[in-house]
Amino acid sequence: MERGRFITLEGGEGAGKSTQALVLVERLRAAGYDVVHTREPGGTPHADQVRAIVLEGGADKWSPLAETLLMNAARADHLEQVIRPALARGAWVVCDRFADSTRAYQGAGGGVSPDVIQTLERAVVGEDRPDLTLIFDMPVDVGLERALGRGLFETRFESKGVEFHTRLRERFLQIAKAEPDRCVVVQANAEREVVAERVWEAVASRLPVAYAAQGHG
Repeated sequence: MERGRFITLEGGEGAGKSTQALVLVERLRAAGYDVVHTREPGGTPHADQVRAIVLEGGADKWSPLAETLLMNAARADHLEQVIRPALARGAWVVCDRFADSTRAYQGAGGGVSPDVIQTLERAVVGEDRPDLTLIFDMPVDVGLERALGRGLFETRFESKGVEFHTRLRERFLQIAKAEPDRCVVVQANAEREVVAERVWEAVASRLPVAYAAQGHG
């Protein structure tokens, strides 16, 4: 059976990733695809336990290195239990955050060495890297204002300062520039419907979604 496709959504706080992931999943299912919608950290019972450990508490609860190890432990279980089996059966996986968030949050934001992060990523992710990564970009102040206005400041990371979130944005854009074959930057500072069309255009231009309507998904 042909391997499925792996799509990840990345970006800073308040950029609308989770909303757009839902829209994309619905659109792909309507086109005839078997789609698995998941998230990180989390996606399995054990990974969700790690999510609670990592995201709850004060901003300085964990060191960036400890966060990196915890994130990769959750990711290993997520890949083994959900992502790899879905791809093997031909399903498409849409994941809200993945390894690029570790590069940004714990790397650029927390100062963990790129060598450490890359070594762990190679060991945990291996060949199962995303086929397409959508990086949602908007000014940091706009994203944080959106998150605050919607009552989304519920995790340790959202409570960190503007400088931290500026480093995240810069790192995500660096990733997109360094890996243009995998990454597409989506300008997210627009109406939800406009952003949804930008997402669909990016997916349709990079992956064979046209075949779904003919039952070849």
